[in-house]
Amino acid sequence: MAEAQISQPWIGGQSYAATGGKTEELRSPWDDSLVATVAMADEATIDAAVSNARVAFLSNLSATPAERAVWLRKAADEVDAVKDEIADITMRALGKPKRACGFEAGRVSQLMRLCAEELLRMEGEVLPLDALPMGAGRFGFTRHHPHGVIAAFTPFNAPSNLLMQKVAPAIAMGNAVVVKPAFEGIGEALMIAEAFTRAGVPDGLVNVVACRRDVTGYFVAHKDVAVVTLTGGTAAGEALAKAAGAKPFIGELGGNSANIVCADADVKDAALRIVPSAFEASGQQCISAQRIIVEDSVLDEFLEHFVATAEAMNVGDPTKDDTDVGPMVNVDAADRVEAMVEEAVANGAKAALPLKRDNAIIYPTILVGPKSDARVVCEEIFGPVAVVIPATDIDDAIKIANDSEFGLQSSCFTSSLETAFKVSEELHVGSVWINEGSRFRMDTTPFGGVRSSGYGREGVKYAMEELSYVKFTGIRFPGRE
Repeated sequence: MAEAQISQPWIGGQSYAATGGKTEELRSPWDDSLVATVAMADEATIDAAVSNARVAFLSNLSATPAERAVWLRKAADEVDAVKDEIADITMRALGKPKRACGFEAGRVSQLMRLCAEELLRMEGEVLPLDALPMGAGRFGFTRHHPHGVIAAFTPFNAPSNLLMQKVAPAIAMGNAVVVKPAFEGIGEALMIAEAFTRAGVPDGLVNVVACRRDVTGYFVAHKDVAVVTLTGGTAAGEALAKAAGAKPFIGELGGNSANIVCADADVKDAALRIVPSAFEASGQQCISAQRIIVEDSVLDEFLEHFVATAEAMNVGDPTKDDTDVGPMVNVDAADRVEAMVEEAVANGAKAALPLKRDNAIIYPTILVGPKSDARVVCEEIFGPVAVVIPATDIDDAIKIANDSEFGLQSSCFTSSLETAFKVSEELHVGSVWINEGSRFRMDTTPFGGVRSSGYGREGVKYAMEELSYVKFTGIRFPGRE
């Protein structure tokens, strides 16, 4: 993607000249350099993408699981060939540190290969129909079938990995995909789509369009879109689900992750693991550690380690190998975070590590004891800010953790197996980690939230199940009833 070129949608295995003529510039939050000029899709372009995807889906319905697994493996090889370029554009478009970009780009092909392997293990069921008297002489079985065209909305914060969390399972199960990436993630999406084409994956199964809110409602409501899947904020998820109407919606939405530190925990280890969980990626992940709930008896000890570890992080130039925290996605995002912190401090929160800012960069910030109704407690900060909240005991900590509209992923640090099971039972979230920070995620585990954090699950097998439906077939053998 040369800077002089306009990045057009990818439809039907090739670059497609978007109608309407509207373009937008994508600029780096680090140095304001031009990353790409992007052609924005209008309704006619959306029609072309969805129509092409629908034709491709129908044309490839007979492809076997073995064939689809080969597509994914070959595409994974092609992605590997350009993973350095994918990492580079992520670094330039987001200001995401170089080391983190390389790690993310390396996960993409791994996820594709995992889906290829899981596809060969996907099984239906044989049902014992004759367990009921009326089932005598009858045989039944189930199989997974593809939905059709999947509208996939992907976020800016992990633009290649979270895109592949949707695309690989969808293709594995026989669907076609139209990806609407976050504007900042358009470069990675186009590179990956081209990789699928070079790998010989049939044209039209993977398509990419860039558009804004004025078009997304039309997109999700399109009669040929079978399923909508989104990773994004709760407000965006609610709006898209409403616009989509009566069709399946999978939403990995907002978060406000609670990380509990018990009195019996290895406090230093907890601090060492929560710091990157809170501040890496500039806190711009839905499972970033936001509320750190610490039992009173170890609060001072924990804060000492937590502050010291956060202060030791390297902040600044994302092109350097040792940078831990780069800029936020843009200055507006940094403005929003700064305003939330200033409001909390003005209302009584103590700044154990005061906010420091340099343009779009927010340095790791630690607040202690804000009011329970403060925005930094109740809302998703989505920035490098951790809020430390004291608790009297584990029951109080669980109560505080559950006092949120969100329920995505949480963690608890403890040496007690009994406490670990108690937390597992009583936290109202989709995932719980014991002795690991809340930002830890593995591609093979089920991932998704409850309440305002969304619906459905991602993670290889679980995403593949979400992006297919179970069809039952019953057979009667005449004369054997």
